[in-house]
Amino acid sequence: MSDATGLSLTVHDGFRSFVESELLPEIDIGTGEFWSGLQKIIVELTPENRQLLSFRDELQHKIDAYHNEHDGWDAGRYRSFLEQINYLGKPVGEFEIGTRNVDPEIATIAGPQLVVPVSNARFALNAANARWGSLYDGLYGTNVIASDHGRAPGNSYNPKRGDAVVAYAAAFLDQAFPLNGGSHADVGAYRIVVGNGKASLEIDLLNGSQTCLANSAQFVGYNSEAHKQTVLLKNHGLHTEILIDPDHPVGKASAAGVADVVLESAITTIQDCEDSVAAVDAEDKIGVYRNWLGLMKGTLSATFTKGGRETTRRLNSDREYQAADGGSIVLPGRSLMLVRNVGHLMTTDAVLDADGNEVFEGILDAVVTTACAITDLQQRGQYRNSRSGSVYIVKPKMHGPDETAYTDKLFARVEDLLHLERNTIKVGVMDEERRTTVNLAACVHAVRDRLVFINTGFLDRTGDEIHTSMLAGPMMPKEQIKKEPWITAYEDWNVDIGIGCGLPGRAQIGKGMWPKPDEMKQMVDSKNEHLNAGANCAWVPSPTAATLHAMHYHQTDVFQRQREIAKRPVASLNKILMPPLCDPQGLDAKTIQAELDNNAQSILGYVVRWIDQGVGCSKVPDINDVGLMEDRATLRISSQHMANWLKHGICNEDQVMDTFRRMAKVVDQQNGGDPAYNNMAPDFDGIAFQAACDLVLKGCEQPNGYTEPLLHDYRRQRKRQASRNS
Repeated sequence: MSDATGLSLTVHDGFRSFVESELLPEIDIGTGEFWSGLQKIIVELTPENRQLLSFRDELQHKIDAYHNEHDGWDAGRYRSFLEQINYLGKPVGEFEIGTRNVDPEIATIAGPQLVVPVSNARFALNAANARWGSLYDGLYGTNVIASDHGRAPGNSYNPKRGDAVVAYAAAFLDQAFPLNGGSHADVGAYRIVVGNGKASLEIDLLNGSQTCLANSAQFVGYNSEAHKQTVLLKNHGLHTEILIDPDHPVGKASAAGVADVVLESAITTIQDCEDSVAAVDAEDKIGVYRNWLGLMKGTLSATFTKGGRETTRRLNSDREYQAADGGSIVLPGRSLMLVRNVGHLMTTDAVLDADGNEVFEGILDAVVTTACAITDLQQRGQYRNSRSGSVYIVKPKMHGPDETAYTDKLFARVEDLLHLERNTIKVGVMDEERRTTVNLAACVHAVRDRLVFINTGFLDRTGDEIHTSMLAGPMMPKEQIKKEPWITAYEDWNVDIGIGCGLPGRAQIGKGMWPKPDEMKQMVDSKNEHLNAGANCAWVPSPTAATLHAMHYHQTDVFQRQREIAKRPVASLNKILMPPLCDPQGLDAKTIQAELDNNAQSILGYVVRWIDQGVGCSKVPDINDVGLMEDRATLRISSQHMANWLKHGICNEDQVMDTFRRMAKVVDQQNGGDPAYNNMAPDFDGIAFQAACDLVLKGCEQPNGYTEPLLHDYRRQRKRQASRNS
């Protein structure tokens, strides 16, 4: 395709068709204007993108040379060195972000956050619809309720388990919405009394007495329909429904007719184009973009068979109530959706530049995902996503303030192309690379007028820690790394910097994913730690987990906790800079082999699905058959850890390959029930097995330890192989 400038882009036919036939007609931008504008951005910003990547490599070479030249650890000397090479920049001074037009789900409501591959329409819709969830279902279907004493779920409804669920939910209501005497477990009736245009909630107890909420302002609305009623309550900015239906099978067993307790759950959802997605070529990207456009338009649907019946899923509508003080209340029926673009590293064949090179995928993501969201900004869709008129893009894997400033420039160019006001595009900065961590305030400053989100991510952050300090020495076993002082300092530093930069009340400070989707009791028992640490959002792996995690936000006032944290000293930068090195003399043969087994099994379990089936995120059984949520971040830490031990002679290549072969048999057995699965054993000559091994054997030479270059290359090979065999 050529234009008047004499320059040209080569556009994949399928991608061109999507843009010109599906996207541009929705946003009233002409094809010539769009392609010439995209070309202008590519021509202007590609050299800077390349230079930033080159600087990453330059810094890594200097750090490697430093570790080759210095034995032992000297914190002061190392920090001075990082300052000299501009890895650690100068402080930016005190400031506060100036972000405006931020939706309350991000600015003022603390709650769970889902991350979901937007490439999977069913999952994407499930996550968007997880704004509301049944607490009864969440408790009944998980191990939060024990299965002893006759409370096992079974194949049909178990009344004993049901009674335990009701009791648990009543205890939650007592904590979040206490009564002025008595317990929700002893309620005989919730009564809505309307007079003078206002409504109040009166409560009859089974002992014949009457009571009310200890804080009457928590009753905010209701609905009444025949014998059914919905009581709408509010605490810490989150809503809860008590559903009353005496004719419902559960409601019949309740003296008050309570059929369910429904919690406002996943307040925000990140629709992911990155770590949880296996999008390696133009065809894959078209599917990703098409689903995001469908979400913004409100037209996306997914039809599937469940329980022997065909079901079609669409976005939920908003929820309407009578307000307690008169009038009406309309609450969103869906999570506020953010979209995670890819980082600065990878390229895509959807568009080739004038020299025939693949363009940077992050540039294309910024343009296309924003263009899709214009349908929401112009209120053309069936539902509203951002009522404040913003587009929310989470940007991962940035290294330091220069790369963050580049993102700010990229978004500004996209706004100009699409005729959007400056800072319409908001950015979430993922604090998951060490150079971003140690320069976090400067990174925030670079996007201070569009920042809406910072978070921590143990897995990618540890993967980068290992790669950055690859030549410093062998790393501790992974479980020991989690207990090292640098992790706590990193987590606290993120919150300290965020609070100091004025994020509370304007932006999210987030914490990472709960990795065990089947261990909900453990999550309920422990994940409140993220709120106490100052996070007003934290990642969960499923809609059910979002509902259960929502209980924590009723227990803890996060914004009050942030005010308390603001008074403490800022975390130690010196601790953050200390890599988790170990004394190899303390590693016996059994410990070494167990660690290799654990890493290899994790790598294979994830990679075989990624390469053979294009599954970017899934629940993968670990070596003990415990299902863990795996994505490229988990792969990065496992592969870099093995590469580090191989580099320092903790193990050798023969031992690594023997471990991979033994673990391949284990993974084959774990996937025995999957008809689409291809065994790796006994030949060990498949593309997936080769990819897994190369992630370790070539791990030291991968840019910043990222897995994407190898994964994309091998996935493309696998797709070509499948095409030849079809």
